Amino acid sequence: MSRISPTLEGFRAAFHRPSLTFAEISWRWTVGATATALYSFLFLEYLDTLPVTSGDLLLLRTRQPILIGQAFGHIFRGSLPRVVMASLVAAMMLTFLWIFAASVGRAATVRSLIDYFAERSKATDGQELERLTESTPFTNRAAAPRSTSRPIGPLLRLNFLRAAVALAAILGLVGAAILVHLISARLSSAGDASAGVSPSGSPPPDPGSGLAVLLFFPLAGLIFIAWSGLNWVLSMAAVFAVRDGGDAGRDALGALSAAVAFCRERSRAVFAVSTWTGLGHLTAFVVATTVVSMPVALARIAPGRVVLAGVILITLAYFAVADWLYTVRLAGYVCIAETPEALLAPPPPPAPLPVPPPVAAPSVQTTIDREEPILSDVPNLAVET
Repeated sequence: MSRISPTLEGFRAAFHRPSLTFAEISWRWTVGATATALYSFLFLEYLDTLPVTSGDLLLLRTRQPILIGQAFGHIFRGSLPRVVMASLVAAMMLTFLWIFAASVGRAATVRSLIDYFAERSKATDGQELERLTESTPFTNRAAAPRSTSRPIGPLLRLNFLRAAVALAAILGLVGAAILVHLISARLSSAGDASAGVSPSGSPPPDPGSGLAVLLFFPLAGLIFIAWSGLNWVLSMAAVFAVRDGGDAGRDALGALSAAVAFCRERSRAVFAVSTWTGLGHLTAFVVATTVVSMPVALARIAPGRVVLAGVILITLAYFAVADWLYTVRLAGYVCIAETPEALLAPPPPPAPLPVPPPVAAPSVQTTIDREEPILSDVPNLAVET
């Protein structure tokens, strides 16, 4: 039986089922459009509530930086707590909307992918597939009866955990920035107290600014790596929450445990799918960044609305390609989960050629024959004989 490439199967599923990409785009763009409209309305309403007096207008018309700064300080005085509170409430509501939309959308797409690969598996040899399934160490349920219950509950919990992990990452970045600021301020004060003024009359270099950069970026990198890893595992667990929804003990934690075991036992195939789709996403990002620079370069000679419309269209096209690649990756993961490991493993290496038995070398005489005539002390003995 020929072996299966999960990456190719993921691309084939995305091509044969374009409705999966449309479903993924629908719930993602719905949340994105809602967030954009909500924050745009919040920003416009916030601007309408700002008091602008005739004195502020006079200061703004002077075009002097100091006077303009005083005008802005008077306009925005006392209004920052309101906009912060409104932004937090909007972010909370959008998080709840994302949790619900992601749960419903993931249930629909994963269920459709499972049905798609179940239909494709009917063309394979049933006896061979059953034999390989029984010999597979990973618990494969491709031929087992599925539960028809809705896995919305476990998906809601998993997406809530993803939102909590994202919030923890944001708080971690804020805490890292505060810690680095305190350390740099302490070092700066200590350096000012010990150095004083340099002989040239200029202030001494600040030792805390460089250290702040050296400390913050490694901490931010560690926080990003931890968040991306946890978010990836939680998103992988959604596949098992949908596939095994309704099974005994298969709640959010059970799906998370199944995802960890899946990544451990099928690490080679999962790494291949993630690598190829990640390279495709990187290529799409580079192409979109290059193309979007073209209308931006024409900003001086083209109307501003045309440039803005071009940038928006290119950005939307990039988001559509990114969602399509995510569908490919999700289909590859479902293919790995629904296929026995023996069909995903690389072909066995060829058997080594038989080594011929060693040929015995001719014996070499290592002793001296004393009766050899050429060794005699009598002259011409060898000729006489």
